[in-house]
Amino acid sequence: MGGPTPQILDLLGVDNVLVFVMVLTRITPLFVMAPLFSSRNIPTQVKVTIAVALAIGLTPVATPDKPLDGSTLAVVGMLGVELFVGFAIAFALAAVTAALEVAGTLLDFTIGFSFGAQIDPISGNNNAVLARLYGLLGVMVFLAIGGDEWVIRGIARSYELVPIGAHPDTNRIISGADTMFAGIFAAALQVAAPVLLALVLADTGFGLVSRVVPSLNIFAFGLPVKMIVGLVLIGISLPLVGTWTEHQLELSVGAALNSLRVS
Repeated sequence: MGGPTPQILDLLGVDNVLVFVMVLTRITPLFVMAPLFSSRNIPTQVKVTIAVALAIGLTPVATPDKPLDGSTLAVVGMLGVELFVGFAIAFALAAVTAALEVAGTLLDFTIGFSFGAQIDPISGNNNAVLARLYGLLGVMVFLAIGGDEWVIRGIARSYELVPIGAHPDTNRIISGADTMFAGIFAAALQVAAPVLLALVLADTGFGLVSRVVPSLNIFAFGLPVKMIVGLVLIGISLPLVGTWTEHQLELSVGAALNSLRVS
């Protein structure tokens, strides 16, 4: 019963099968964290098919010059390294989407849309209207600039920096991930700053009006005005947000690859 398996492995080559498994392991985190690839709208069967197809295509690129150590301990260690490298690349991309969603959440809270939060079909998180809008905008920009092609090229480039069987500079990768995580809120403020500033000024004006005319129902009057001001400014700033997203995606891919160095 077990005879055909060794024959198939001999035909394919044990090293080729091992390289394929390692490539598939490095690609897998993209379908967990990266924008578009991790979308819950994509069925699991489709994700698995795409992952296997990408692994098959990248296997010749990732094949190292020397044979891999096929011992159990070495294989487990290589699997851990491949997952670590894959998550580093996926996290760099996810940080951009997270910044956009945080910016949308800030605006939702300031305008008042957060009262009607619903489940985001892209990330599965409980987001309000603008958080979903900015998240979808990030995905659309990602598709428009060929982000999926960038990611595949970045994965292929990563094998030049961290070949299979090599050990990356862990401290450098962790430091880069920490910097990107700390910069999510700062990036969100950059995206939302123009609209937030206008809304803060509007709230200040409403406060002054309420002191001058105490009988005026500021809540009933101010909420629609804030929504109108916020939506108008968001519509004006969306092209700038798209340009910012494109720039940040370029920087994120570059930063992720820059952090990958063999120790």
